[in-house]
Amino acid sequence: MKRAVIATGATVLGVAWLLTYKAAPPQIGALASVPPTPSAGNTSASPSASPFATPSPSVTLATPPPSPTPSTSTTVNGTFTGSDAPNFFGDVVVRVVISNGHITDVQAVKLPTDRAYSAYVSQVAGPLLRTEALQAQSANIDIISGATYTSQSYAQSLESALQQAHMG
Repeated sequence: MKRAVIATGATVLGVAWLLTYKAAPPQIGALASVPPTPSAGNTSASPSASPFATPSPSVTLATPPPSPTPSTSTTVNGTFTGSDAPNFFGDVVVRVVISNGHITDVQAVKLPTDRAYSAYVSQVAGPLLRTEALQAQSANIDIISGATYTSQSYAQSLESALQQAHMG
């Protein structure tokens, strides 16, 4: 009888631990937003350099040619509305304003508001996601804790708007 109580208690604790386990939230587009490092192509450039040293001019001059992928000559200025990005809590639609090849404004046209909690999360996360997008100048934004689904949908809608502007 005593063994059964111990086994049941251990099982309950194990199941409770599994249910409360939370993985680290992913970052949308984390790999896509990482710029190429100067040492990646030139591993023998400075093996004894300190981590605080600045890259040499020859390495810096070698990296600019691949970087101008979003060319401003093909960028269309204007206002672009992203596609509807549904999630479990509701739909998200984002509108972006592009001027001179830069994101100057991001507006959430639609955020989840079906339930009181969804409305609260949207009210808090909306301005934070806007700030993330303006700082990143892309759809590679950090996920807002507590608004994971809304953040992912926001980034998807923003990405579709930027693709319309030939920036994505």
